[in-house]
Amino acid sequence: MKNFSFPAALRQLFTPQILLIWGVTLWLMFFDNYALVSHLTQLYPPLGGQSGLLLSLLLFFTLVTALWLLLISHGRSARWLLALVLFSSAFAGFYMQEFGIIIDTVMLDNLLQTDQKEAVGLLSWNMVAFVSVLGVLPAFWLLFKAPQHWFQRDSLRMRALHIGLLLVVMVTCVWPYSAGYASFIREHKLARMYANPSFMHYSILKWANQRLSIPESQALEQVATDTQKIGASSRHELVIMVVGETARYDRFSLNGYHKLTNPRLQQENVVSFKQVTSCGTSTGVSVPCMFSVLGRQQYSAKKARHMENALDVLKEHNISVLWRDNNSDSKGVATRMAYEDFQSPAMNKVCDTECRDVGMLDGLDTYIQAHANKDIMIVLHQMGNHGPEYYRRYPKAFEKFTPVCRSSDLSQCSQQEIDNAYDNAILYTDYFLSEVIQLLKKYDNTHETAMLYVADHGESLGEHGLYLHAAPYMIAPKEQTHVPAILWLGKQFDYAINQVQPYQDYPLSHDDLFCTLLTAYELKSDTCHSHYNWLIANPEVRAELKLPPLPVLPQVPQTAPTVVRQEAPPETAKAIRNAALRRSSAAT
Repeated sequence: MKNFSFPAALRQLFTPQILLIWGVTLWLMFFDNYALVSHLTQLYPPLGGQSGLLLSLLLFFTLVTALWLLLISHGRSARWLLALVLFSSAFAGFYMQEFGIIIDTVMLDNLLQTDQKEAVGLLSWNMVAFVSVLGVLPAFWLLFKAPQHWFQRDSLRMRALHIGLLLVVMVTCVWPYSAGYASFIREHKLARMYANPSFMHYSILKWANQRLSIPESQALEQVATDTQKIGASSRHELVIMVVGETARYDRFSLNGYHKLTNPRLQQENVVSFKQVTSCGTSTGVSVPCMFSVLGRQQYSAKKARHMENALDVLKEHNISVLWRDNNSDSKGVATRMAYEDFQSPAMNKVCDTECRDVGMLDGLDTYIQAHANKDIMIVLHQMGNHGPEYYRRYPKAFEKFTPVCRSSDLSQCSQQEIDNAYDNAILYTDYFLSEVIQLLKKYDNTHETAMLYVADHGESLGEHGLYLHAAPYMIAPKEQTHVPAILWLGKQFDYAINQVQPYQDYPLSHDDLFCTLLTAYELKSDTCHSHYNWLIANPEVRAELKLPPLPVLPQVPQTAPTVVRQEAPPETAKAIRNAALRRSSAAT
């Protein structure tokens, strides 16, 4: 111990190259992460009582950047790699700061598809100045001015020791705010996407993996191979299915809830099915299961991954299928068909604190008109009521029920505050579904139009001391498995809404979706014979099977209270227009 010198130990630990990496890290965090810092300070205002969590997050992202650069920068190659990181991060930082874009796989695709005219249109003197000062100059200095001895390779032992210390500091940084981090990781994907350059590098690796990965050798098992088209129609079908997120049956006023959470849908001629159970209690199970032919009892992720689903069968029978997603992803359902990610401002033009479900309707007219000579199936996967921060699931203009819970720790809120926040998100879903219906009505004279809304699972809001979802199915409370399902039919569809009403109290489940979709498109298969005794089958299919036609009920006057149709409030419309202007460059 007599020969131990703390300064000497520090000099050995912080070698010239490690100090250089730390210098680059701090440069990136101070000058190229304005968008990240801006989002974090909006989520956790410095004077809002969460300054500790804010500082912890800023430190955490700094440590992540340093750790990543330590892993990829070694020896003489570090000169060129760090210079490239500085240059590319300056570009990314400018466009994230100016236009709010993120560098994800969608943006990388856009970048590669950008022609010369579009590229020139993205140039500006501000961009040139920003990139020159914060990217070109430091990169030039690293390449031609930095001392040569800074790029001597460190020993693996010393690099491993430094990485180990970094990990310890990261754990120490996170531990006091573990609950806050859990909420941040679960709720604020959009904010994390602005971490520069770590998320950009992650996107590049993901993008490369998607295009270079070798497909699994196991063949895809075909299902319902005997499917046949029955009958002929002068009009093509246009069906939009909305896959809801974390929606409870009992929070829809269509189903008797005492708060008016469906003011717009109550003005439409819809049927709300009141006895529908989910396949699972999480999105990862319910979404692939509901489109699978397996059913809940036989479903497994491994089986489903190597089997066709309902959308595959539709596509094989010349039906144009499009999946638009404002949630995590399709959970493997849309792997073999057109898929568009609307969680990114690069695609979704209606983004404020997060990207809104209604943004998925943008551009659908163009898609429908481009496929006018075919039947069309469009799936819209909502963000819906994803918790626990329900108050973030809707624009401020839809905050009708107050006070609301504004914490990710639901146990810190009153039951009234939790309920109000959740119900406001249902109110926004009502608005979104009504907008879907308005879009379909434009094609009522040319297509057989329909909208089907089915939630993936429910949510516990404090009942039995439980919150959120994903409880084991065998012990899951009904709040997590009893889901809403709503149907609207256009005037040209094969059967009238009055013929559907007898089934509104019938016990249905996600297991019924596969055959419901096939029969809606006049497709017959022995796979679905067991369902025809009660399922709302297409008239042509019923005639083929020699079944009696469905009865037509007399028109029943609506008993719901008359409500003036709620348009999007002026401030919402203004926010949507401003968001569209900000995102227009990113969407090209």
